[in-house]
Amino acid sequence: MGVLNVTPDSFSDGSRFLDHASAVARGRAIIAEGACIVDVGGESTRPGAVPVSEDEEAARVIPVIETLAIDSAVAAGSVRISIDTRHAAVAVAAVAAGATIVNDVSAGLHEVAADLGVGWVAMHMRGDPRTMQDEPVYDDVVAEVRDFLVDRATAAVAAGVPEVWIDPGIGFGKTAAHNLALVRHVDVLVASGWPVAIGVSRKRFLGELTGRSDQGGGEGTDTPTPPDDRAEASVAMATWSFVHGVQIVRAHDVRATVRAARVAG
Repeated sequence: MGVLNVTPDSFSDGSRFLDHASAVARGRAIIAEGACIVDVGGESTRPGAVPVSEDEEAARVIPVIETLAIDSAVAAGSVRISIDTRHAAVAVAAVAAGATIVNDVSAGLHEVAADLGVGWVAMHMRGDPRTMQDEPVYDDVVAEVRDFLVDRATAAVAAGVPEVWIDPGIGFGKTAAHNLALVRHVDVLVASGWPVAIGVSRKRFLGELTGRSDQGGGEGTDTPTPPDDRAEASVAMATWSFVHGVQIVRAHDVRATVRAARVAG
């Protein structure tokens, strides 16, 4: 799943793809680099992000989806478009424009996905982007995230959603230790029987890990590397995920991640 952020404030891409032509060019590059899904998002959900209106979000993503939907690979069904949103109206408009998956950080749009007859990714998040990193606490992060997602997936199937994936929400209301525990034990999510999606690409905790490595130290020397210097760690985490049964890996560095998936497979 290649990431296409049509936003002015992406943690990784900034505003590089806010312009329509740049966004379409990046979407086509994602397809050319071998992604199976292009994930188009118009609202940043990085920690501390300010919400945007549904109208503004739709204005950013719908023209991009409409243009990419006529790509030969998308039209033939070998590549799909997903809409990364937590808003029902945006999901409805995106599906009308050509999206076939709703990638839902709120895990609350299953009835919308059912009504539209499209796939749905349910992600775990504590709070919302403005508050989710305010001292998140779990007794057992792996079990709690799994149980929440299984509950949401079960409700989705009961509502009639034809395809469901569960996503532990790495970096969404979790500390670095929580993130590492979820990746380390991703096989627990896979063992639930639900297809698993995961987004680890360029996340801050990877920057902390690579920062320690660069500085040759441990705790206390973990000044994060910048997002565009986290490719190796992102691909390593993606490879681990593929080997342990994850079906969808969300990635910024598409070509490298696709190659890793093929080698791991």
